[in-house]
Amino acid sequence: MAQVEGRANETEMKAMDANRYATKKTIAQGMLDIALLTANASQLKYILQVGEQHQFYKLMLILISLSIVMQLLVGILFVAIGSLNINKQQDQTAAIILNDIILVVVFVISVVNVIISGFGIEYSSQPLKLIDQHAKVP
Repeated sequence: MAQVEGRANETEMKAMDANRYATKKTIAQGMLDIALLTANASQLKYILQVGEQHQFYKLMLILISLSIVMQLLVGILFVAIGSLNINKQQDQTAAIILNDIILVVVFVISVVNVIISGFGIEYSSQPLKLIDQHAKVP
């Protein structure tokens, strides 16, 4: 009898560990998502401040905006997938489909951000200077 209780406790501990792992993974991913969103917002602010002086202004503006919109989409999809009850067969199918969609969108976000880095702010061939619009020209 004690041996059966021991096995039950082991199984319970494994289930709890998997749940704990999933929770930690979700929190870590959320923090990374917030960090990327913050970085994109900072890049967008810089591009808007510099304006068309930036060699790749329009491309950067489009890519950064696209990245932010896709990150918001992924956040909405995470809320939707979190509301599903995976104990129901119908919700399992929906969860698998949503999970696949999220995976593809996250991959596209990664590619877009690699391109943003490639055409990035520091690596433009033309040095950038913010012009003080209040300064008087001698």
